[in-house]
Amino acid sequence: MMPQDEKSALFVMDGVKGGHDGMSYSNPKKFRKKKQEALDLQTLAGEVRAGNRTSLAKAITLIESSNNAHKEEAQKLLQELLPFTGNSIRIGITGVPGAGKSSFIEAFGTMLCKMGKRVAVLAIDPSSSLSGGSILGDKTRMEELVRQENAFVRPSPSAGTLGGVHKKSRETMLLCEAAGYDVILIETVGVGQSETYVRGMVDFFLLLVLTGAGDELQGMKKGIMELADGIIVHKADRDNVRPARRTMQEYKQILHFLQPSTPGWLSTSLTVSSLEKKGLDKVWDMLMEFEQTIKQSNYWTTRRHEQTRDWFHTMITDHLIDSFYNNPERKKQVRSLEEEILHGQLTVTQGVNALFGEKNE
Repeated sequence: MMPQDEKSALFVMDGVKGGHDGMSYSNPKKFRKKKQEALDLQTLAGEVRAGNRTSLAKAITLIESSNNAHKEEAQKLLQELLPFTGNSIRIGITGVPGAGKSSFIEAFGTMLCKMGKRVAVLAIDPSSSLSGGSILGDKTRMEELVRQENAFVRPSPSAGTLGGVHKKSRETMLLCEAAGYDVILIETVGVGQSETYVRGMVDFFLLLVLTGAGDELQGMKKGIMELADGIIVHKADRDNVRPARRTMQEYKQILHFLQPSTPGWLSTSLTVSSLEKKGLDKVWDMLMEFEQTIKQSNYWTTRRHEQTRDWFHTMITDHLIDSFYNNPERKKQVRSLEEEILHGQLTVTQGVNALFGEKNE
């Protein structure tokens, strides 16, 4: 090929060597998943006990994990921390949606933090029955509280658990106690009659109600009122102050005739405005009076022992159900019997008896 004159319009400059953009490239590296480092449980336990919030969050994530290896590590961690638990007052807070549970917890928790108390909030958000997902928006609704150095807010999904709490809420509560938190506030989803589950894991059960919601006294389930150690008539501010006081008196009269939730304690009702920060101190005084009264009668320890025993038996039931449905042969047998039942070849009772090897009569 004849050399071209650089002044000619037909001259073509030599191209840049390398890639199309002038950069030199090496052979692409294969992606390798980073090997997960072994978890040092003793170090994590020490950091939790020292009050490190990041480590506490990490420990709770481990507790909530459904991974079998994580489950084993979580129980070892819990066993390590168990001697340092039980030194808080556990408070369950429930109420219908819109009662202002998050607003009350933020105002009440912030007040306690300013008093020098260490407050842990376990906020449970409802999980979708379709997608299984949760919004977990409680941290965004408690802006003032999450800024407090003495506060720890942990949102968790209910994940289908009855009672408006997470399946691991009890163990999470123990981790918070080991981290040195004085007050544990458990905000439930607020699902009504299933609140017996929450009652079975706290010392004090607080019910938030509203005025102006129709015939609230007649509409309120008697069962949940019998579970409550205290009833807060919330949003008692502005034009709602007088109606709230009237509602409070009505609840006091009703509570007087109900079976007490805690032996030796007469449940009562108070008015509170989280917006105007009124009545919050009276709630704390009520809790302190409750703790003193129940500890003097020794029922404080008795109740906690009963709750631990109930927890043990509940976990036995859960384990039996999980092991039953996770057995491949059982799954196959269940599907086969389902078909026979749906086609009218067996009754439901006969199908269950066949599943457990019992004779159908």
